[in-house]
Amino acid sequence: MKLTGNKILITGGGTGIGLGFTERFLRERNTVIICGRRGEILAAAADQFPGIITRVCDLSLPAERTALFEWIKEKHSDLDVLVNNAGMQQWMDLSDPDFFEKAQKEIAINIEAPLQLTALFTRLPNLSTIINVTSGLSFVPLTKVPVYSATKAFFHSFTLSLKQLLKDKHIEVIEAIPPALHTDLGGKGLHDAAPPVSDFIDTIFEQLKEGKTTLTSGFSEQMSKADPAGLNATFNRMNNPV
Repeated sequence: MKLTGNKILITGGGTGIGLGFTERFLRERNTVIICGRRGEILAAAADQFPGIITRVCDLSLPAERTALFEWIKEKHSDLDVLVNNAGMQQWMDLSDPDFFEKAQKEIAINIEAPLQLTALFTRLPNLSTIINVTSGLSFVPLTKVPVYSATKAFFHSFTLSLKQLLKDKHIEVIEAIPPALHTDLGGKGLHDAAPPVSDFIDTIFEQLKEGKTTLTSGFSEQMSKADPAGLNATFNRMNNPV
């Protein structure tokens, strides 16, 4: 992937990892479009980084995903890069009376949205790169976030297939696999002890410069290289604390 001179859409680009991508891609002299469901978050990002283009879009709704694509096709048909970053994480248990409703929301954001956007945006004539943001939990689940972990395992598997499926279209597929980072994912304060987003962004951009298409850091790097015994030991350590 060339790192400069692109026009890039980042879903969920106003906070967390998405905002980290936004800042770094701007620094690398790209045009950046971000979308999200909360207008105030997008406005705050635009105040922080003048020049970005924003679009309010609730990615949980198929019609709004289609509307986002139609807007891009009309206003920004020269888009080069799609970053499927938007995600939802909910700490929940099967005993929750609204477990299934919560699960449906996560599936809509974490699976249905990037699949639909990928199918739509690969129709654009200039699209050259798709970056899918998965998770270290793609390899070993945290049972406090069972649906989130499962959706990221799905998305990791889909991304591996997508790399092969898009070869003939000459669209490069890159998987960014973050560990837990200091964001509000899952709720405020849950990840305050985790490394900052900026560290992860620095690490994966070094890997992008090296031409890598699987980008890892810390825990996600360890899990991506672990054998079955190592994954099982990590699962037990994470989910059965002493």
